[in-house]
This record gives sequence, C-alpha cells and structure tokens, in this order.
Amino acid sequence: MKQFAIGVDLGGTKIEIAIVDKNGRIQDKRRFPTNSHSGYNMVLDSIAKAIEEICLQNNKLKPLAVAIGVAGQIEKETGIVKYAPNLEWHDVNLQKDLSEKLGIPVSVCNDVKAATIGEWLYGAGKDCDNLVCVFVGTGIGGGIVCDGKMLEGSNNTAGEIGHITIDLHGPVCHCGNSGCFEALAGGWAIGRDLQKAVLKNKSAGELLLTIAKGNIKNITAKTLSEGLKRNNELSKKIFSELSLALIAGAVSVVNAFGPARLIFGGGIMEGMPQLLPIIEVGVKKYALKSATSLLEISPAKLHNDSGVIGAAAFAFQQNKINVT
Repeated sequence: MKQFAIGVDLGGTKIEIAIVDKNGRIQDKRRFPTNSHSGYNMVLDSIAKAIEEICLQNNKLKPLAVAIGVAGQIEKETGIVKYAPNLEWHDVNLQKDLSEKLGIPVSVCNDVKAATIGEWLYGAGKDCDNLVCVFVGTGIGGGIVCDGKMLEGSNNTAGEIGHITIDLHGPVCHCGNSGCFEALAGGWAIGRDLQKAVLKNKSAGELLLTIAKGNIKNITAKTLSEGLKRNNELSKKIFSELSLALIAGAVSVVNAFGPARLIFGGGIMEGMPQLLPIIEVGVKKYALKSATSLLEISPAKLHNDSGVIGAAAFAFQQNKINVT
C-alpha cells in the first residue's frame, strides 16, 4: 500500500499544497492565494480546509503526516514560527494548531530548507551528501547538506546565505545590514538598481520604461530579462553587475562549505538561465582550487515543486519513515 504525505509551501502571496509519495512523486496539488491580510487564524483555516478537500477528492486519502515550509525563523522542537516577515507572524504555534485541526502529525520548517530537501532527495542533488542550494528569487535563500545531514545550526537558522556580507559598504539590506548577498543580487535589489539607472539616464532607460508601461515602479527583475532579450545596453550593464554579485556570493559559499554540488534555483535563475554558466566560470576562476576540484554547478530540477516535494519528504522524515 502506498504511503503519502502532504507538503505545503506557504508564502506571503500564495499557498501550494500537494499529495506526495515516498518517491517524491506528486499525486495531486492545489494552489491558492494566502490572503495574509486576513490574519493568522483565517490562513490556518484555509490551509486546513484545502488539505481536507484535496484528501477527500483523492478517494478520502489519509496522509501519514503534513509538513509546511514557511518563509521565516522556525523553532526546531516545537514548530513555532518565531518570525515570518512576509506574513507578519510572530511566535505562532502553527505546528500545534494545524495538527489539532487535522488530527494528524504536522511538522514545520523553513521554506528554503524544505526546497533544499526536495532537490537533495529527488532533484539535482540526488545521491550527493555534500551540497549547497542557492535559491535566487525576490530574496536569496539557501540550504546546506553536510555529510548527508541538513545543516541546522544551534538555533535552526543555518543556511541564511542571502545575508552573507559581500560588500561592507554596499546597499542596505532589508535585515538592516549593509552589502548582504541578497541586497546586491536578489530580485528586489535588481529592481532597485534598474530603477536608479533609468532615473539617472532616461534616454538609455526609455525602452525599460516602455516595457514597464511608463511607470518606473513597475520596473523589476522581469524587466531586466525582457531588456536583455531586446539587447538593451542599460540592461546589459545591470546584468553584468548582477553576475559579479552572484559570483562573489557563490565563491564565498564554495570556499566556506566545500560542496560537491552547488545548485541554483529560484525565479531569477529560471528567468535568466544564461547566468548559470557565467557563475560557473567565475567560481572556477576565483574560488580556492581545492574547493572546486570536485565541484559541480547545476540548475535545480524540481522548479516550482521543490517546496511541496521537500516539505512532504520532511514530513516523512519527522515521522521516521524512510524516503527514496
């Protein structure tokens, strides 16, 4: 008899849930808005209702467990969400509250750690015991697998790759420090830099403004991708700076952790796949030779499903069920 878990990827704007087997295969999935403005209890109710409905629609499936990946800081033993900035949650006992609603075991972990578990067990990191995943989206998150174990740190916050300092005198990050990796190469930073560049040189940025329908606030990382397709010089300049920042961050990660695989995923990487070979050349050039002798750099394979697949795998692991 097949065993299934429910994986949940809980973000600031959308929630995705999936029924996943021990081989990482999705049987069914749903996606719906988070509506975080409605408050914690309403979000909790909507997740519980969606899980009950998807199980009912799949022959009254009884999952072994549920796990949720949340963009925030999670207390390991209790599953309490200490802080989730996109949801504006502080010290909410998501694990206990959802378990009581569903009547089955629930586990909570950081969303990027969940995605890393997915890539490690079923994606680009399969059969590798030393790897680092770097997800470049609106921000930058990461997960580290060392000697076959997910690196957690003393307080379950290991893997905050986006807040490695790349430039002491760089731009201020949302965390309050200056020159963080994500403050130089995250999606929000790309949009900021593009907007500044257009304001400084409106003639060079005319195409980008046109793409943004005349509103400079609509200029984002997606605008950069479109500008590159149209061979826009300003876009090429920002892209070059972005490439250097990603190389600097990747070199720091490789030198610090010595992974056998460095896996890049996230919306920015998928939207601009030409970044990956540039990063690879830069890492091989600037990182320590001993750290790159066995290194493979590859794209994530699970794409948007890494979060739910990894969360389901985490649910199996937390309940002592081996995954393959």
